[in-house]
Formats: sequence, structure tokens, C-alpha cells
Amino acid sequence: MNKRHLTSIVALGAAASLVLTGCAGGDSGDSGDAGAPASDEMGTISMGFLPAWTDGLSTAYLLADQLEKLGYEIEMEDVVDAGPLYTALSQGDIDMYPSAWSEVTHASYMEEYGDKIEDLGTYYEGAALTMAVPDYLDDINSIADLKGNADMFDGKIIGIEPGAGLTKAVQESAMPEYGLDGEYELLTSSTGGMLATLDTAVAAEDPIVVTLWRPFWANSAYPMKDLEDPNGAMGATEGLHFLGKLGFAEEFPEAADFIGDVTLTDEQYGALESLVTSDEYKDKSAEAVDAWIAEFGDQVDWLITE
Repeated sequence: MNKRHLTSIVALGAAASLVLTGCAGGDSGDSGDAGAPASDEMGTISMGFLPAWTDGLSTAYLLADQLEKLGYEIEMEDVVDAGPLYTALSQGDIDMYPSAWSEVTHASYMEEYGDKIEDLGTYYEGAALTMAVPDYLDDINSIADLKGNADMFDGKIIGIEPGAGLTKAVQESAMPEYGLDGEYELLTSSTGGMLATLDTAVAAEDPIVVTLWRPFWANSAYPMKDLEDPNGAMGATEGLHFLGKLGFAEEFPEAADFIGDVTLTDEQYGALESLVTSDEYKDKSAEAVDAWIAEFGDQVDWLITE
């Protein structure tokens, strides 16, 4: 079992207890390319991200590196949940959100705040919300298979943050659609808490059902299989977007042009997320990005390598 991410992600979950705590220059004073000079002329861009949601954590530090190389100064803002993040973005309290599930998972936030937010581009296609079990559970292959088997799982589905779009999809759609409401309780806490529970269960080869998503490093770090969703209760696949405050492109035109060109494949994304969340690069996200650039620099045509 590959456990190298677990220490880091639990720490990230603890960090997410902050609502909007500015961390100028990133973690431990380390963001992007430390040698790149900040430019008053180019301006300062603040990025709001959810540290326990490692898709945004990874892309935040990748963009910090790249935008600093363009001459911008970057400020990182830890946000506790999606709701406060969208609120801050719509009010201009932060400049951008570097990994938004805005098409499906966060659609309700976009309905509320979308007219005050700019879509800066889609960097990844095919993101999905899932419910998953370890692959050693041979007889559980569909969400429908959970019905009547609550005793196997102690009547619990292990979830993440209460305000997550994934939590809403499970609570309001999947559980009623498959008749699980009377048998199961969805336990919410944090991404780190879910992963700690998953790690313990898998080590003992105990039954467990968790809420997950793709792309996410835990899908390869643990022997997990997505449960089939024949009724489509978890929602369609979607693209992941970079969002900016209203007027972002006008205020930061060079940044907006660059951001609009950024795309990541499954392999590139998985490698980035794996490095940024690894124990090897704990509190060294900029070094993780440097390692990723060294590996993929000759494969990504939009990447600034120097």
C-alpha cells in the first residue's frame, strides 16, 4: 500500500480550518519560482484555493510558478469551503480560483454568483464525482449493490467536507435515488478525515464505502474501484475551470491570455498532484512544481520552463 500521501493530506485538512487566511508567497514563504522578481507594473494576483482539495492545491502552485515567471506577484489564500470561496471571488476579495468544478458540482454557486465571475478557461476534461469501495469487495460493484448490505459497512458512507458539491450529490441525489436513506448515514468531516479512515480500513482489508472524485491521487494510491451509477445520480462528467473575479482579464491581460492556454492530461495532472501532495515535498510545493516541470517541460507547449 502506497501511504506516502497520507501525512500530507491530513495536515492539509487541518490547514483548511482557516477561512480566508492570506499566505503571501505560498506555503512556508515558498511559492512558484522563488527567484522570479515581483513586478509592481504587472501587479499582484491573489489565488483562493481549498488546501484539502488537492486538484486546486496542485494547480494553484503550478500557476503561481508560471505567473511569477511572467512577472506577477502571487498571494495564496487558504479557504475553508467552496461557498466562502465563491463568495470571496464574486466580491473581488480574491482574484482567481484555480480549480473550479463549475459545470456540475458547483453549478448552484455559479447560478448564484456567476454574473460576477469570469471563466478564464477549461484546463481538464472528464472530471467526475464517484462513490467507491476497495477492489477486494467482489460483490459490490454498483451503488445499487449497497442497498441491503448496510451491515457490511456498519451503515456508514464516509464522506468529505459538508459543503462540498460531492457531499450534496451523495446526500440529495444518490442516496435517495438508490434507496439508501433508511440504511446508511453519510458521515462528513474533511478530505483528510475520509482518507485516514480509508487508510485504516484498507490496511485491515475491511469493507468501506467512501465518496471520491476523479482526478484524485487516492484512486491510484489505494486499491479502489468506482461504483457503477446506472441511474446517473452522481451527475455527468465535467471540465475543470480557472475562474477569475469580474474584470480579471482587463486587469491582468497577460495572465488571462496565459491561463487560457493551460491544459493538463490525466498523466500530467496525476504526476503534478502526486508530487505536490507527497511527503517528500511537504511544505515545499514550489520544489514539487520544479520537479514536475523537469519531467514534463518538453511535453507541454504552454509551459514556461525558465
